[in-house]
Amino acid sequence: MLSVYGHRNPDGSFNWKDALIDAGIMACLTFFTALGGLGATGVISTREILAAGIGGATEFFMVLAIKRGLKKEKE
Repeated sequence: MLSVYGHRNPDGSFNWKDALIDAGIMACLTFFTALGGLGATGVISTREILAAGIGGATEFFMVLAIKRGLKKEKE
């Protein structure tokens, strides 16, 4: 379930399963969007694939950080 602030388990602990699934979904979208854009321009090579991978990995960890609570929920 994609949400900005993550979810809690019934016992109050952080729900890592949902956070990892959401982060994986967002990272894949970033990776394949970058590849699609680069493919449309015809400039696919090893460097571009590496750049898309770095973008996807960065997105994965950013989503996890936000869900874990680095970004405070607005009151």
